[in-house]
Amino acid sequence: MTTYILILLILIAFMLLVLLFRRPTVDISALREDNARLRERLSERLGALSQNAIELKNISADIANFKNILMGNKQARGTFGERQLEDIVADIMPPETYDFQYVLKTGVRPDCIIRLPYPPGDMIIDSKFPLESFNRMVGGDDGAKKQFELDVRKHIDAIAEKYVIPGTTAESAMMFIASESIFETLHREFPATIDYAARRKVFIVSPSTLWAALNTIRAVLSDIKIKRVATKIKKELAMLLDDLGRLSKRAGNVQQHFTQTEDDLRELQTSISKITPRAEKIRDLDFGE
Repeated sequence: MTTYILILLILIAFMLLVLLFRRPTVDISALREDNARLRERLSERLGALSQNAIELKNISADIANFKNILMGNKQARGTFGERQLEDIVADIMPPETYDFQYVLKTGVRPDCIIRLPYPPGDMIIDSKFPLESFNRMVGGDDGAKKQFELDVRKHIDAIAEKYVIPGTTAESAMMFIASESIFETLHREFPATIDYAARRKVFIVSPSTLWAALNTIRAVLSDIKIKRVATKIKKELAMLLDDLGRLSKRAGNVQQHFTQTEDDLRELQTSISKITPRAEKIRDLDFGE
C-alpha cells in the first residue's frame, strides 16, 4: 500500500514538473499590441476629460461672474440688463424702428424706444430693476418681501410717469427683467403687483416674453408698411385711370377731326368731279375762227 502511495506521489510530482517547465502558448506580441491600443484609448479619454474639466471650469467662472453681476453693484446690473435688452431688440427689429438712450422732449433718456406710428406712438422699454430687496428676500430676510413689493411698485410708478407721454408715446410702456427666475417669482408670489402694473399700463417682460412681444410688433409694422404701399398703389392707379380718361377723350377729339377731314375731302372730291366735266365742255366749244 505504501508503495502505491509513493508511486502516486511520484506521478503527481512529475506532472507538476511538466506543467512548470511547459512553454507558454500565449502570443506576447499580440498582448503588446493590445496594451498599446489600450494605452492610446486611455490617453484619448484622459485628454477628453481634461478638456471637459477646463470647460467646466470656464462655465463655473461664467456662473460666478453672472452671480456677481446679479448680486453685485447696481451699475453692473444695469449695464448687464441694458446690454441684454439691446441684443434682443437688435436681433429682432429692423434698424430704423428702434433707438437706444434716445432723449425725449421731456429730457428723460429711456433705455430703448421702439418707433411706432401714432397712434399708438413710440413704445418705451426700461431695463432697470430694484434687485437689492429681492436678494435680501431670497437670503431669508423676513421683512424684505414687503420691501421688494414696494420697490417694484415704486419703479412701476416711475416708468408710468416718465415714459407714458400723451400725444407722444404709446399709452403703455415695458419694464424689462433680465432674469427669467425673477420674472417667474414676481408672477407666482406677487400677482397683485402684476395687476397693479397692468392698471398703470406698464407691462412686465422677461427675455422670452419680450422676444414674443417684439416679433408681434414687427409683424404689425410689416402689415402697416404693406397697407401704406397698397394705399399708395391705389392712389397712383386712380391717377393713372384719370390720365387714361383724358387720353381717351383727346383721342376721340383727334378721331373726330380726322372724320371731319375725311368728310371735307369727300366733298372736295365731289366738287372736283362736278367741275371737271364742265371744264371739258367749255374746252370743246367751237367759237369759230
